[in-house]
Amino acid sequence: AIGSLVDDAIVDVENVYKRLRQNHQLPLEQRDSAYNVVFKGSSEIRSSIIHATFIIMITFVPLFFLSGLEGRMLKPLGTAYLIALAMSLLVAMTLTPLLCKLFLSDEAYLNRRQKDSWLAAWLTRGYRRALQWAFRHKRPVVGTTLALLIAAIALMFTMGRDFLPPFNEGSLTIAAVAKPGISLEESNKLGNLLERELLAIPEITSTSRRTGRGELDEHSQATNGAEIDVNFTLADRPKEAFMADVRARLAAIPGVVTSVGQPLGHRIDHMVSGTQATIAIKVFGTDLSQLYLIGNRIKSATAGIDGLVDVNVEQQTETPQLQVRANRDMLARYGITMQQFDRFVETAFNGERIGDIYEGQRSFDLVLKQSLSETPTINDVRDALIDTYDGGKVPLGVIAEVVSVGGPNTISRENVQRKLVVSANVSGRDAMGVVDDIKKTVDAQVQLPEGYRIEYGGQFESAKAATRTLVLVFILALAIIYLLLYTEFRSLSLSLIVLLNLPLALIGGVLAVKLGSNSLSIPAIIGFITLFGIATRNGILLIAKYQSLASGGNDLRQSIIQGSVDRFSPIIMTALTTALSLVPMVLAADHPGNEIQAPMAVVVLGGLITSTLLNIFVIPIVYEWYRGKINAQRPQNNETDNTMLP
Repeated sequence: AIGSLVDDAIVDVENVYKRLRQNHQLPLEQRDSAYNVVFKGSSEIRSSIIHATFIIMITFVPLFFLSGLEGRMLKPLGTAYLIALAMSLLVAMTLTPLLCKLFLSDEAYLNRRQKDSWLAAWLTRGYRRALQWAFRHKRPVVGTTLALLIAAIALMFTMGRDFLPPFNEGSLTIAAVAKPGISLEESNKLGNLLERELLAIPEITSTSRRTGRGELDEHSQATNGAEIDVNFTLADRPKEAFMADVRARLAAIPGVVTSVGQPLGHRIDHMVSGTQATIAIKVFGTDLSQLYLIGNRIKSATAGIDGLVDVNVEQQTETPQLQVRANRDMLARYGITMQQFDRFVETAFNGERIGDIYEGQRSFDLVLKQSLSETPTINDVRDALIDTYDGGKVPLGVIAEVVSVGGPNTISRENVQRKLVVSANVSGRDAMGVVDDIKKTVDAQVQLPEGYRIEYGGQFESAKAATRTLVLVFILALAIIYLLLYTEFRSLSLSLIVLLNLPLALIGGVLAVKLGSNSLSIPAIIGFITLFGIATRNGILLIAKYQSLASGGNDLRQSIIQGSVDRFSPIIMTALTTALSLVPMVLAADHPGNEIQAPMAVVVLGGLITSTLLNIFVIPIVYEWYRGKINAQRPQNNETDNTMLP
């Protein structure tokens, strides 16, 4: 945004400065007043600046159609950018011309700057010669550009796809789960063992652990679960080797299943997929034992997929239970209704709050329940006395069957259906590619019984939904951009010529992503959309200048060359300011906190380079073809009109 904020002012100041110098070189009696020169110079490019800025603003509109996590993260960025860009346009159209009049119209100042600087003159001469060469070799130039575009499109299909780029938070969050039913003391021992193994890794500086969470906590967790926060500082080896070492040491500890993530990424995964991992394979069915078997088959089948790590099946184990099964015939004999029976069992063994007891400023619940030992046996439950209809009492074992059985420790449901989750993380590959491999493997190797199905959840689902939204909204934004261009040039063909900047920008953007992360994430896609808006500015400036010179009746090619050279300086300056403002983000792409902006900056920087370099050669060639065709049709039309005259 810092570079884009000054682009409007650069174009305005450059054109006004050029007109002031041209006016100063005229004889004294032919000179116009500085006020008129500034006004005319600013007015010449005002329409182009306004349309170009509006187009850039429109390309940011798709951000506001994103929902969910990505919308919350990126909408503030779009809001800040649009407000800043609108204010920069207002300043460029009002304050900048006034400052030009105050600081650039002084006679002494203009006397000292009658010639361009040596750098500007050298670049302009070089560009003029290069453009003349391009006109002599039009087909090779355009053909090479088309080949680069085709290669860029082909490269896009070889890239991976992710929801968000991997974060670099400088710390890890490790979720460790032992067998259900383990005591807090044993779980703590396992936690201490995990921490000792982690602290043996040279890069790890400190660890902290939470084992279990209260039932009323927002993220309650049983005593068999723990979260370990790990702080580390990379030294002699890359992060990939460090993460592989962490996973290898954790996998060597028996009796515990671990998932390695990062604090923010860990919570994003939990919000997106409902699990503490990037990918969630959800198995739906009726029988819990069958679900567990299918989950383990999926784990075994997908174990060899490249890039898939931390594959875990949701922990399921049988826990001892006492079931009280009512005998309706015996209930009827003793005159006990089902409602009375259910209430007795609930009150006797779970307790019912009937009041409060106050001791000073403290209050305690008064709970009514059966008087049993702290560890009641099955016989204690059978011997519990329940009231009959005639005021007598009968043991619970007489009117109900009390049996000891095993049952699942947890039952997970989604949309009222039982489910089991196989979770996994991704390392060294894109999430979409890994998920595609998982689907192919599961379809080929795992047979599902009737009534069972599999759903895939995680960040990749959010990436698909966000990509669809961005593409649809961008198509609408592209139509609006085309209408804005038409209002500027009043020509469908000229508007299409300006839009040629989009594929020219695509070449550099794709190449930058390929050389960098090789993965298309949502920030990278937004970077492409933003790039397309920025790239149209140069085309608008060129075409507007060509149209202005074409009305003078000069030689077509010379007019195009003169117009291109005239607009060369502002095009290069605006591109440089935007590019230089992006360089710090690109260089700091692997620093914590820069993960979202860096992919956008890489795309815009790469696309800006190719768009600028190709734009100043391809657009003049295409415009000459267009004007040549128009001029060739005019004599024929005039001849046809003359033959129709009486």
